[in-house]
Amino acid sequence: QLQLVESGGGSVQPGGSLRLSCTASGLQIEYYVVGWFRQAPGKDREGVSGINGPAGYTLYSDSVKGRFTISRDNAKNTVYLQMNSLRPEDTGVYYCAVDTLPYDGNWADVSNYDYWGQGTQVTVSS
Repeated sequence: QLQLVESGGGSVQPGGSLRLSCTASGLQIEYYVVGWFRQAPGKDREGVSGINGPAGYTLYSDSVKGRFTISRDNAKNTVYLQMNSLRPEDTGVYYCAVDTLPYDGNWADVSNYDYWGQGTQVTVSS
């Protein structure tokens, strides 16, 4: 059974940085699509970034492109999300998720993911 644990959330001022970690146990996640999602109060969960399979192809939403970087450490079975130049609109609960089903090409579709972490809060405020 795959388990995901996120960490690294916190409160920062606009322009600040955070690095989120998603550590997996029970399955080597390098072979699957791993996504980072976020959910702000009253809003739907949205895809932020993804990393796809052994090739490590990276994907980003337009809202974070150029500011966030997703990476993976296979030895630690961990995916990271480095978040720079944070804005108040980046505030929300951030979740990592793994899609162990056949990939349909839509990394940002919440319904494609069958394993989720518990989430970590990110608050960007002055």
